[in-house]
Amino acid sequence: MSWRPTYRSSKFRNVYGKVGNREHCFDGFPITKNVHDNHFCAVNSKFLAVVTESAGGGSFIVVPVSQSGRLDSHCPKVCGHQGNVLDIKWNPFFENIIASCSEDTSVRVWEIPEGGLRRNMTEAVLELYGHSRRVGVIEWHPTSSGILFSAGYDYKILIWNLEIGEPVKMIDCHTDVILSMSFNTDGSLLATSCKDKKLRVIEPRSGAVLQQASCKNHRVNRVVFLGNMKRLITTGVSRWNTRQIALWDQEDLSMPIVEEDIDGLSGLLFPFYDADTHMLYLAGKGDGNIRYFEITTEKPYFQYLTEFRSPAPQKGLGVMPKHGLDVGACEVFRFYKLVTLKGLIEPISMIVPRRSDTYQEDIYPMTAGTEAALTASEWLSGINRDPVLISLKEGYQQPNQLVFKAPVKEKKSLVVNGIDLLENVPPRTENELLRVFFRQQDELRRLKEELTTKDVRIRQLELELNNLKNVSPNNV
Repeated sequence: MSWRPTYRSSKFRNVYGKVGNREHCFDGFPITKNVHDNHFCAVNSKFLAVVTESAGGGSFIVVPVSQSGRLDSHCPKVCGHQGNVLDIKWNPFFENIIASCSEDTSVRVWEIPEGGLRRNMTEAVLELYGHSRRVGVIEWHPTSSGILFSAGYDYKILIWNLEIGEPVKMIDCHTDVILSMSFNTDGSLLATSCKDKKLRVIEPRSGAVLQQASCKNHRVNRVVFLGNMKRLITTGVSRWNTRQIALWDQEDLSMPIVEEDIDGLSGLLFPFYDADTHMLYLAGKGDGNIRYFEITTEKPYFQYLTEFRSPAPQKGLGVMPKHGLDVGACEVFRFYKLVTLKGLIEPISMIVPRRSDTYQEDIYPMTAGTEAALTASEWLSGINRDPVLISLKEGYQQPNQLVFKAPVKEKKSLVVNGIDLLENVPPRTENELLRVFFRQQDELRRLKEELTTKDVRIRQLELELNNLKNVSPNNV
C-alpha cells in the first residue's frame, strides 16, 4: 500500500509501541498449536488466560497479570473440556469470570479464585449445551451482565441468559460458518462476518437481518463496529488476494464507503478499534508488525499513523481493558502478544509521548467501566442503555464488589428402562467416547471382582450355617 504524505494535525501522530522488559514478559507457556483463526488469549486487569497445548481434551492457563516471569512447569490449568478450546473471553463486569468454547460443542463459564488457580480446575460454574457442532466464537454483551453469545459450526448463534443458564434465542440466518461477531456501543446491533462471503447487521433479540452485503470483491474475514460513528470496519481479501480493509455505513451495506489495500501477505488481519482515541490497529496472524490508523468521519477516513515492528511472528493478541492501563505513562492501548515458537507472551504498550507527568485529559475521555448498565432480563425485555462510564483520572476503583451467582437448576430425570437419559449424556466426540468406553470397562471389571468376592463369601456363610445345624442336634 502506498501511503500518501499527510500534514493533518493529530495528537496521536507520534504514538509508538514499547515492548515490556524481560521481567514483565511471560515465559514458558505451552501455547496451543491449533490453527483455528482466534487469539487464544484473553486478559483483564487481574488475570491473563492463554489456551495451551494439551492431550486428551482442551485446557487453558490462568495466571495473575502481576506474576510475570517464567511459568512453573506444574502450573495448574482449567481443563474441563473434552475437545480443543477454540476461544476464551473474560466477563467485562465480573473480572473473575471467564467463558470458553470448544470442539466438544459446549460453552463453559468458570470462576477463577482470587490470586489465581492453586489446583487444576475441572468443574465449571455453568456448562451450556445447545450447539450440534463445535463452537468457534463467543462474545459477552457489552452492557448486560448476564448475556453471552456463541457461534458454532452448525451455522447458528445462540444467546445465553446466564441468570437461568439456558439459551433464550437462536439466530439462524447464516448459511456457512460464522467467522466473527461485533456489537455496537449499547449492544442493540450485532454485526457478523460469515464464510458465505456476506456481511450482516442483525437485531439480536429478534434475529432480524437489518442489512446484508454480498462481498464479491472484498471477501470479509473480520468485522468491528466503530463505536457510535455508525460505521463498520472489515478486514478481508480482494479479488487479487491482497489484504484489504473496508469502511461501511451500518445503515447501507450496498457498497463500502472506501476500500484500502494493505499488502500481499496471506495471514489473517485482526482489527482492534479503540473508541476513546478513534484509533484502529491492524495485526496480521504470523506477522511481526502492528499498523495503526486514526479513523475520521471525513475523507480520507483512514489516517495512517505508523507501525510497530518486531521480528517475532504473532499467533494471537490479547487486549487489556482501559481501566488496566498505566495512565501515568500515557499508555492508550496494550497488547499481549503470543509468540508460539518461544513460548513467550510479550506486553506491547502503545504510548503517546508527552513531556508533562500530569494526567492528560485529552487522551483519556470517559470510558466504559466494570459496572453493568443492564441485567439480562432487562436487555431481553427490549431495553437499550449505553455503558456506565468512568474516569481514569484518580486511578479507577471498582465501586462495589459484585458477585457472580450461577443459577441453581432443579435436577430433572428422564428414566427409560432404568437408565436416566439426562444423567447419562451421550458422548459428543471420539475422545470422549473412548474415555467413556474405558471407564465402563473398568467399572465392569470392578463389578465382576465384587461379584466373585460376594459369591465366595456366600459359600463360606452357607458352610458355617450347615456346621451350626450339624452341631445343634448332637448337643441336644
